[in-house]
Amino acid sequence: MSTQAQIPTAAHADSRRFALRLALFYGATFGLIGAHLPFFTVWLKAIGIDPWWIGVIAAVPALTRFTVLPVITGNAEKLYSLRAALIATALATAIGFAVIGTQSLPLAVLLAYIATCCAWTPMMPLTDAYALRGVRQFALNYGPLRLWGSAAFVTGALACGLLVDAIAAIHLIWVIASIAALGVLIGLGLQPLGAGKTTAAAPRDGSALLRDTGFLAIIVTSALVQGSHAAYYTFASIAWQQAGYGGMTIAGLWSLGVLAEIVLFAMSPRLRSPFWLLVVIAALSAALRWIITAQSPPIAVLAVVQLAHGLSYGLTQVGTMSLLAHRVPGHMMARGQGYFAACTGIVTSSASIASGLIYAQFGQGVYYLMAAMALAGAFLMWLARVRLAPHRHGAPPAG
Repeated sequence: MSTQAQIPTAAHADSRRFALRLALFYGATFGLIGAHLPFFTVWLKAIGIDPWWIGVIAAVPALTRFTVLPVITGNAEKLYSLRAALIATALATAIGFAVIGTQSLPLAVLLAYIATCCAWTPMMPLTDAYALRGVRQFALNYGPLRLWGSAAFVTGALACGLLVDAIAAIHLIWVIASIAALGVLIGLGLQPLGAGKTTAAAPRDGSALLRDTGFLAIIVTSALVQGSHAAYYTFASIAWQQAGYGGMTIAGLWSLGVLAEIVLFAMSPRLRSPFWLLVVIAALSAALRWIITAQSPPIAVLAVVQLAHGLSYGLTQVGTMSLLAHRVPGHMMARGQGYFAACTGIVTSSASIASGLIYAQFGQGVYYLMAAMALAGAFLMWLARVRLAPHRHGAPPAG
């Protein structure tokens, strides 16, 4: 009797342990993004790098997503070493940002950033693959786990917002490097997971995914919608700074969007609409958001528009992860995440480079291109909706 009572207790303890440690790692990962995304370009400007070079440097993470990233995720899957890969990439990322901080010439920064991003960009798909495997193993929901990453993003952005008004912008890189080092320590505590199950007939080279038109529709649609954020990620802080907003105001605007994202993730288990429809709604919301942003609205309107990030990014993420959890076999989850990240990288890097050129000529007019990308994503997902019926590799909803 006591033995029977211990089995569910032990399973529940393992589930809680996994959820807690994953939440902390998501927090460290997104705390780094929260410090990097709004203020890395501010640091680049502070050390004298011009807008064209900033656009090129900002495109590096997206470029590495379709070059180095698929190789790392594929090898991690073959070796069943998601945890080890996460720890190794976190360590290399922390070292890389420390090296970047010692550079000032555009080419030197670019080369150091390329090396750093080769390790950094695989961390997110590897973390999501690790998370989705745990979601299946412990019967959890993706959204409530993922929201802790968004909460840490807000914390990182606000911390840098305080610091940018208190310290010289040229020192912001050391804040970013310190948060990266924290991620290494937390990564050491990640719980090992069992390998994904395979079948004798299951292909192991990932070719089946690339022949699956439903899978391709999912990743291309998401890439278009998420890639439509490229100009926002690259030039929003610079534009707001030029408009006279201080560091805390800039951080507050970023945080408003992520707070909306947190609410969306928290509510995601209650969403009952088809996953493809969630992505369509998210894409249309993104298009409207960028059209309004292109008008350079006053701060009050801009604050309201920032809340749309919960839909343009958060709902896209929930819908995409839920579609992938149902579409991709468990033993191919890391590879599927790698293909997804690679596709997003191609689209986002192209959009980032183009946004640098367009922003230099037309300023906020660059957001009209972003709106067109989001609309294209909505149209593609609508066309693919019939193909995205429940798949034979069904799994619990990721939301």
